[in-house]
Amino acid sequence: MASISWIARSTTARTAASWWRNWPARFQRSIWPERDRHKTMLQVVQAYDRAPIAEIETDDASALERKLAHAQQVFRDREGWLKPHERIEILRRLAGLVEARRDHLATQIAREGGKPLRDAVVEVSRAIDGILNAADEMRTFAGREIPMGLSAASDDRWAFTTREPIGIVAAISAFNHPLNLIVHQVVPAIATGCPVIVKPSADTPLSCIDFVALVYEAGLPEGWCQTFVTADTALAEKLVTDPRIAFLSFIGSAKVGWYLHTKLAPGTRSALEHGGAAPAIVDSSANLDAIVEPIVKGGYYHAGQVCVSTQRLYVHDAVFDDFAQRLTDRVKALRTGDPMLEETDVGPLIRPGEADRILSWIEAAVQGGARLMTGGGRLSETMLEPTLLVEPPADARVSREEVFGPVVALYRYRDIDEAIARANALPFAFQASVFARDIDIALRAADRLDASAVMINDPTTFRTDWMPFAGRHVSGYGTGGIGYTMRDMTQEKMILMQRG
Repeated sequence: MASISWIARSTTARTAASWWRNWPARFQRSIWPERDRHKTMLQVVQAYDRAPIAEIETDDASALERKLAHAQQVFRDREGWLKPHERIEILRRLAGLVEARRDHLATQIAREGGKPLRDAVVEVSRAIDGILNAADEMRTFAGREIPMGLSAASDDRWAFTTREPIGIVAAISAFNHPLNLIVHQVVPAIATGCPVIVKPSADTPLSCIDFVALVYEAGLPEGWCQTFVTADTALAEKLVTDPRIAFLSFIGSAKVGWYLHTKLAPGTRSALEHGGAAPAIVDSSANLDAIVEPIVKGGYYHAGQVCVSTQRLYVHDAVFDDFAQRLTDRVKALRTGDPMLEETDVGPLIRPGEADRILSWIEAAVQGGARLMTGGGRLSETMLEPTLLVEPPADARVSREEVFGPVVALYRYRDIDEAIARANALPFAFQASVFARDIDIALRAADRLDASAVMINDPTTFRTDWMPFAGRHVSGYGTGGIGYTMRDMTQEKMILMQRG
């Protein structure tokens, strides 16, 4: 069994050890197989201080083949498919099991991913809600009638569609929401009856491993949901490009996602969720007292490691100086530190290399003429001060690429159409915001911003898991959200009957 040396570190962890020992042996073998000295081991560390949490075995090519074959076997056995009411019951039991493990899962998210504990608790709540959302969605998840009798040739016929599971799903997930993203990818597959093989981020595999164990405990047979734990990108590509895969759900970098998209076997469908450099516009009519807090949340939540994190703020010239000072004061007050402390607002970046990269981007922007309002310093291997820049050059990387860190840049504008044009200037398009009390300005921006969703007086990071969530252009392909993903993981079949 994989090492669980982290067990002694907390009461929650000791409870986890007991929980693990009490799992049925078949669950243990499926999640963390018996250790083989030839296996490659993966060290999982705390994002905050790089302290070891666990050592787990990774899957190799032979394990991948076994898992693909198992998924194919259960899917081909149509008589063995779980009925909708059985899948609903499994999902409801799963929600209860996650609820019972709330403290453990939140602690694990904070440790392996570095998300502040209070935000990690919210992530677990979202995960529970997402599971129940899928169960509720199944009540109305159905086909439709196709009109007949509209021509002589179609007379005396009746046609309707049903929705069938598309096949085996390969889910490649990201580190920044190590439980909730797994829910977004795995739960729709369970709901629709698709076998799913999920590869978590090598930085944050523990939340996924625990979640899949709970899926089994809820009653789902193992072949319908399997983990694939590896840091080997070639093996991950082998999973994705296997012709037995019917659907790819990918959450991660645009470079990797679009590359994998080009390698899919013929007929394989996909949904890609990448990132962007989310813009927000602050009009002169905005209530400055009310908007500072949501903008700070949008820019610095999870140290900016969110695909729709507010990165570019276009502020009307009439309120620019006042707003910039208010925002600077609030950013300076953010408490940065250990994510396990209740008072922490901003935690670490996921890896030291990310801190290196972002710090170099900040320094280059300042050298290029940006004014550093606050931040710009390094606190530890993975910790940066929340940073606010004013007017970095248009060609600075913080102005034209996704930072994915605790950095927000302010730009001055005079005309709303100028602000919209600058917001739309990058090849990314995901979520955007406009802050205004003037309804005409707000609606003009909402109509013209190139985004899949525009928030009026809410941050770019706003999301509920039942709403559509989609990147455009470089930022993604397809639509996320529990119900939308369920539709992507199914295909319609039309059945036609000739009357009489």
